[in-house]
Amino acid sequence: MTGATSTLQSKANSQQLEAILATNGPVLIIAGPGSGKTFTLVERVVYLITQKGVAPESLFVVTFTDKAARELTTRISTRLSDLGIKFNLNEMYLGTFHSICLRILEDFREFTRLKRSFTLFDQFDQQYFLYQRINEFRSLPDAQLVMGDDQTGRWAQSEHLLKWLNKVSEEALNLADLEAALDVEVRALGACFRKYHELLHENNCLDFSGIQYEALQLLEKRPEVLGQLREKFSYLMVDEYQDTNTIQERILLLLAGDRGNLCVVGDDDQGLYRFRGATIRNILEFPTLFGEGQCKRVTLSVNYRSHPDIIRFYNEWMQDQTWDDGTRSFRFSKKIVPRDNEFPDVPTAVRLAAKDASDDNANWHSEVLAFLNSLKASGRLSDWNQVAFLFRSVKNDRVVALARFLETEGVPVYSPRSNMFFEREEIRLMIGALIFLFPQFPKVRQWAEGAQLDIWTYYDHTCFKPFTDELRKPENKRLLDWARPLAKRHAVLAQNTDYAISGLFYQLLQFPLFSRFLSEEALLGVDKGRAARNLGTFSKLLTKFEYLHYVSVLNPEFLEKNLRDLFNQFLRFLSDGGIGEYEDEAEYAPKGCVSFLTVHQSKGLEFPVVVCGSLEAVPRKQHAALDEILEDGGYLSKARFEPLVHIKQFDFRRLFYTAFSRAQNLLVLAAQERNGRGLGKSPSKYFERLFYALPSWRDVPMGEITLEAVKEIALKREYSFTSHITVFENCAEQYRFFKELEFAPIRESPMLFGTLVHQTIEDIHKTVLRGDEGTITFDAIKGWFSTNYAMLSKKERVYLAPSSQQAALLHVMRYYERENGNWDRIKEAEVEISLVKDQYILKGSVDLLRGEGDTVEIIDFKSEKKPDMEKDRNRLRQYQHQLEVYAHLVEERTGQKVSRMHLYYTGEDGGNPYVSFTKDERAIGKTIADFDEIVNRIEIKDYQISARPTKLCQNCDMRPYCDNKDWNFRKTQK
Repeated sequence: MTGATSTLQSKANSQQLEAILATNGPVLIIAGPGSGKTFTLVERVVYLITQKGVAPESLFVVTFTDKAARELTTRISTRLSDLGIKFNLNEMYLGTFHSICLRILEDFREFTRLKRSFTLFDQFDQQYFLYQRINEFRSLPDAQLVMGDDQTGRWAQSEHLLKWLNKVSEEALNLADLEAALDVEVRALGACFRKYHELLHENNCLDFSGIQYEALQLLEKRPEVLGQLREKFSYLMVDEYQDTNTIQERILLLLAGDRGNLCVVGDDDQGLYRFRGATIRNILEFPTLFGEGQCKRVTLSVNYRSHPDIIRFYNEWMQDQTWDDGTRSFRFSKKIVPRDNEFPDVPTAVRLAAKDASDDNANWHSEVLAFLNSLKASGRLSDWNQVAFLFRSVKNDRVVALARFLETEGVPVYSPRSNMFFEREEIRLMIGALIFLFPQFPKVRQWAEGAQLDIWTYYDHTCFKPFTDELRKPENKRLLDWARPLAKRHAVLAQNTDYAISGLFYQLLQFPLFSRFLSEEALLGVDKGRAARNLGTFSKLLTKFEYLHYVSVLNPEFLEKNLRDLFNQFLRFLSDGGIGEYEDEAEYAPKGCVSFLTVHQSKGLEFPVVVCGSLEAVPRKQHAALDEILEDGGYLSKARFEPLVHIKQFDFRRLFYTAFSRAQNLLVLAAQERNGRGLGKSPSKYFERLFYALPSWRDVPMGEITLEAVKEIALKREYSFTSHITVFENCAEQYRFFKELEFAPIRESPMLFGTLVHQTIEDIHKTVLRGDEGTITFDAIKGWFSTNYAMLSKKERVYLAPSSQQAALLHVMRYYERENGNWDRIKEAEVEISLVKDQYILKGSVDLLRGEGDTVEIIDFKSEKKPDMEKDRNRLRQYQHQLEVYAHLVEERTGQKVSRMHLYYTGEDGGNPYVSFTKDERAIGKTIADFDEIVNRIEIKDYQISARPTKLCQNCDMRPYCDNKDWNFRKTQK
């Protein structure tokens, strides 16, 4: 046994070790709550690399969320770094299903329907896209059977349509079968799906579920691509397998091929995402996909998280349900057991209950507060973030009322998905300000006879009135003096302005009414910059609106329509659909706050104290009539698995099992008791027996329960030279707004010219590297150029004059003429490289040339004329630093020696287009040290600058804010 394996065996329990060492063939790991699943996955990866000699780039590792992917990346990279193993994170396919499928599509884009620079939709983009084109679907035969009739309204129709279109993608249904179906509803669904894909293709767009659909199409229709990927991936691992869907299973089985090294990890008791197309059958039937005895099954049943009393309680909860129908079982038999340890000999699963008359919440609120104060008084609670309240929904009126009550009593509440975004003061005041700036707003409300929108009351009383009340205060006189004449101008606007609504947003930030939310003090306070981040989100919403509605300036001809679209549609639908506030991936339980989360949000997390509400809940059906038609008609790839009559009970048990098992030290079942009339019975009959068998929290000595601190998540952030370091060096304040707080810049030129030149040169390089240099002709280059321009201009809504297009094409042609015949120098194109540092991950992208001997040379393209070597020496020095970082990355990652570094100026039409640098090891060391210092400043949020960079200020959206800021400069350390 090697030393590494011996060390591993001392850390892992026997079940974990069995899972880690089971590497060949199909493996199913059933991982109960708190059983060390992530540890096992990390050590399995490390074992494959260190003991089995597997190259990191031949591993395919899938997680369920971006946060989980980042945590896994951090832990794997740290372990390998500690072992002195150098590897490129970018070469390992590690991420969510969607991110990995997207990467495959981008790697093999020429084999797909997608053009370069395609637009990727989030869920709101997708629904809004459907909403704007709903008439095209209404005209399809029987479409109302899929999306509801016209009386339900365009937004509701788009919501229904979105659900069914995503189901077709997630289930990988055969479009031809749908269109030829006997059932009229199914034929209508097929017609809607075909129309939708025509629209996506026409607009070069891709939606979230479509990422996987397109990836499956690519693998099934292009055997050469599938062959390359099968050759590349020797081992596949999938986390949270109970939440995978049909299309994901098909993709995995295709990639695993005959080699069959597919390891899936999950817990069938925690399957929560049926409403997103997930099917529990994938994990339950996994062993049957292979021959008898081929699939190794390991169960991790030791819980390292929870007190034994909590484990006892949720084991009993699952045993209350019958999990078979007499012929098949719909759950793996298992019993979770606690770790060997000394535990406090007190009950740690307790109940919290209070009765109230009808809609009065006074007793309930008081009892919850009394419990929290008792915890604090016990001396065991060191921070409110040790407490998490879990609910079926945090948008429920009673949940929101409880959160508001606790905040008034001095208990801060963190609830990012409770639809509070539009209730936040900074958002209400900003909307009120925008309404004030457009006196024609009353006309906007007369857009349809008899129309009455609920949101108008919100605008009037919650936004506009508070803003005008603020305007009357002496401290806001400067804002009034600015806003009043501007509003008068907008009322009688006669010609185009040079700004749009987003421009007004940035102007408003200069005034104390809004700038107070953006100060360094606000970002460091208890609120942790929550208001500033919400304003950043609002900036993104405004720029998204302007993009979707082709608004670049205020135009008198379209102004009223633009305002109707913004206030009566866009913001209204965001408000109705709910928009989450900022969530920090690196801190799921912000200090100083109790958390109000949905059970789904809490998945994969753990808290010392969990208060589980929503005990009035009962099982509810999640399928519709069309689901039954699709299942019974044989349109799905597999016949029905779980009996429809039992699904809602199964899913109900799994949901609350997930909630109960988040608790480490104390689980509290909380019910606002009701007898069943009016608002319904609470706790419902499904909880009643177990609930009243628990002791009251008042009968348990809280001082005897040990409460652990909230687990720190050490997530390494990724930094690149151009996107982070250069931005921070140029202006730390600009970095704070546009990188840290994620404001959406509007004046930033999309650099269309340079991107166009870069993309077309990349087309040339990739053709060379495929061995097809003979196909590169002037006509081929023109074709690539035209396609790139069409897609870029369509996506960015920015256009080049014909003369500028010709100039950009000339840059490419000049490069081709100069380099034609020297293509053997091209070694790799657009190489993504990364380096794992102690505190962060350094990333870059370069082109490599073959150097003398076994060396390589780095080249970076600049689509401009060659600069004056003396006048522009500072800019050249910055470029040199960038190349030094890339050289460092290449050498550290690959072991290849970098002999030279070049800038290539495609705009140089006379002399030598190259500016070359020899590699200076001392300079590289200093550059990396400077890099480390800048990253450290970013990490500790030190954004102070010695002076404003006046040249950058001229075109910065934040200039009005900075012009009115009380600057206290200090010298930054270099």
